[in-house]
Amino acid sequence: MYYGEAVVKDKEYKIGIAQHKTCKPPDKLVTLGLGSCVGVVLLDKVSGIGGMIHIMLPDSTHFSKAINPSKYADTGIPLLLQEVLKMGAKRNNLHAKIAGGAQMFKSQSGSSLLNIGERNTEKTHEVLHSLGIRITGEDTGGTVGRTMILDCSLKKVFVRTVGSSPKEI
Repeated sequence: MYYGEAVVKDKEYKIGIAQHKTCKPPDKLVTLGLGSCVGVVLLDKVSGIGGMIHIMLPDSTHFSKAINPSKYADTGIPLLLQEVLKMGAKRNNLHAKIAGGAQMFKSQSGSSLLNIGERNTEKTHEVLHSLGIRITGEDTGGTVGRTMILDCSLKKVFVRTVGSSPKEI
């Protein structure tokens, strides 16, 4: 019988809609069902400390009871930034990757109100820019849903659409 060190497998955490989580190597974060929602990863390219958020709507100021900051780009991204910094990430090592923002509903009137995906993507760009965080990879738009995976050990982010292999962004 072997009594050496225990083998620790990577932990993989699922991030649901309007949720966020931070991690460090060897863990992974995965979010499924990024249709009009946008997934944002903040990653320290040196330490591998990172975090992911699954944003549902662009702006909390349009709602009187915006009690979950992770639901909105304007409140969720700054919250995620605070949490990855608390974990030990260095701000000048951080970069962002984003995915999702698809046009999932056709508008008969041509109204941009139903184009939540585009609005989520625009607000995500705006918030990251205001925080001084550079976007180094993006897979947004179109009409298909996505899965986003952050592998903290590899310090890489992958995106998969139905019927395709994951690709690095």
